[in-house]
Formats: sequence, structure tokens, C-alpha cells
Amino acid sequence: MSPAQFAAFSDNAVMFASVVYVLAFLAHLAEWVFVRTLPLPAQATVASPALVGAGGGTRAGAVDPASPVDAGDTGDPGEGDRLEARELRVERFGRIGLSLTILGCLLHALGLVTRGLGSDPARVPWGNMYEFTLAGTFGVSLMYLVLLKRYQLRWMGVLVTGFLVVVLMVDQLLLYQDAGPLVPALHSYWLAIHVLAAVIASGAFAVGALTLVLFLVKNRAEQRGTLRPRGYLARLPEAVALERVAYRLHAFGFPIWTFAALVAGPIWAEYAWGSYWNWDPKEVWAFITWVIYAAYLHARATAGWRGKAASVIALVGFATLLFNFVGINYFFGAGSMHSYAH
Repeated sequence: MSPAQFAAFSDNAVMFASVVYVLAFLAHLAEWVFVRTLPLPAQATVASPALVGAGGGTRAGAVDPASPVDAGDTGDPGEGDRLEARELRVERFGRIGLSLTILGCLLHALGLVTRGLGSDPARVPWGNMYEFTLAGTFGVSLMYLVLLKRYQLRWMGVLVTGFLVVVLMVDQLLLYQDAGPLVPALHSYWLAIHVLAAVIASGAFAVGALTLVLFLVKNRAEQRGTLRPRGYLARLPEAVALERVAYRLHAFGFPIWTFAALVAGPIWAEYAWGSYWNWDPKEVWAFITWVIYAAYLHARATAGWRGKAASVIALVGFATLLFNFVGINYFFGAGSMHSYAH
């Protein structure tokens, strides 16, 4: 295949990946709509993902939102069959959503690889904002799927796929650029090392941020006594478990971000521009992001800051990450040495 054919193939693969993510979102949405028809036990709690672990066992008295629930003795001999049918329908939609997410991730990866092959010469597909966003969203999808079993994250499927659909839509409608050669500053193997580390860390931070949003919403509902027994929040893990999962995701991503922003980035800068640190806006905001996430991890380990206060710090860190990723290019433009990333 010629570079032009690879580029066209990439565009089609990304388009089909977006469509599959939409279908996955709808399947997970249906899962959570139909799960409302299942009866809840007296204590509407679910298994703590942090306590489930890789073994998959559930805590006594806890309920998995995709697992059968005891209907109780209704006196109706047909009620058990009807309940089982509803449980199977919920499980079926959940499995369809997960399978579609995996398919979308594979198409996403295919689109990313062929995007690099669509240039002459072939290169890593991280040369502009469209490609950075394509790689970043792939990192979110992959991180979710990799950690799905360990932390029992299927309850996040509707949020993750919704996030991917929105960002990929913006990427294709507003940020798209034709495939082309890299600018001279990007001709270095440190591009692959630096961006790959940043994509992995950003994926962990993004999934962690979504988890913290759910934690803050559920924690507030629990404190105010407004948690609806059949709502989406009631089927989520306990607020403390949500916060614990988010912390572990951030703790995983932070050292990788440290390497990407403070090790690989400066080494690449020295190779490209002759100086390890140039006070470029992207460099400064990458460091600001690192400081905020370091403050979050420190606050999370400090009595009195755990929970809501530390979570807000982490969400501020994610906001600075997004600003560094997108905002720098639009607010600083040609004033940044990274202006090639438009």
C-alpha cells in the first residue's frame, strides 16, 4: 500500500472506531437503564474494587451491578424466571458494551499505526494536535481495558466510552490535519519515548479523574441522604472505594508522568534546541501539572486532606493537563517552541 492509501485507511479506521465507541456507549447505557429493574437488597452496596483485586472475589453482602440479585420470596413461582431474564438482559448488554469497547480500541490502534505509515517516510503518529489527541484517547481506552479486571471497572464503561466519543468527535471535526512529514525538531527517537510515556500517564490520569468525579457526586449524595436506591450512583462502589481506586490510578500514572515531563522531555529538548530547559509554555505547564499531582499524592497521605479536598486538587491537576495539551497551542500560538503541534 502507498502512504496515501495508508492515510485513507487510517481515516476510515478512526471513523469506524468512533462508531463502535458510540455503540459501546449505547450498550452500557442500556445496561444501566435495565439494571434499575432489578431488586436491591436492604443494603444497596457493591463490591469495593480496591478489595476485589485480580482474583475477582466479592465481599460478603456486596452486590456486583452486573451480577444476579436475590429477588426474595415474593410468593409468585414465575417471579424467579422473570428476574433471571432481566438479569441476563443486563449482563448481555454489559458484555456487548465491553466487547464493542475492545473492538473500538483495536480499530483505534489500527488507525493510529496506519496514520504513521501514511506519511512519507513512515513515522510515529504524534506530529500534530490531531495525532496527539488520537494517541491520548487511545491511551484512555487502553488504560481502562487493562485495569478493567483488576479494579472491576466495568461500571465506568458508560463514562469512558462517552468521553471517547466526545473527544474523538472534536478531534475529527476541529483538529484534523492531513498526514505529512515531521518538522525537523521532531526527528528523534526521544519523540516516541516522551510521547508514549505521556500518553500512558495521561490515560491513567483521565480514568482517575472520571473516578474522582463519581466519588465526589456519590459522596455528596450519601452525605445529604439523596442517593436514589435504583439510580446509577447506588449501583456504583461505595464512595470510599471509588476514591481508593482513583488514588491508585494516580499513583500509577505519576512516576510515568515524572519520566515523561522531567526526564525524557528535557533530554529531547537538549537534542532539539541545545538546552535542557527553555521556559517554554508547554514545559512550564507540564511542570505545573507535575507539582499539582505531587501535591495531590501528598495531600492524600495527610490526615484531614483525604477524600474531597485531595480529590479537588487532583481534578485541578487534570485541568492543567488538558490546558497544557490543548490550551497552550491556542493561547500562546507561535510564542511556544511547540507551535508545530497545532
